[in-house]
Amino acid sequence: MTDNKAKIADELRKMEYEPILPAEIALVKWSICLGVGLLVVFYFLSQWLFPGGH
Repeated sequence: MTDNKAKIADELRKMEYEPILPAEIALVKWSICLGVGLLVVFYFLSQWLFPGGH
């Protein structure tokens, strides 16, 4: 197991730095906002459809 971890560590050291592109940043922001927004919508929708569910 430690040999496998050493190989992974060596491969990670060999990797070149790749900056995050602006399009990737926009996709991450949109995904997070969509996820949080849908959580809020579904929460209130469930409270409205199934009141008193404690």
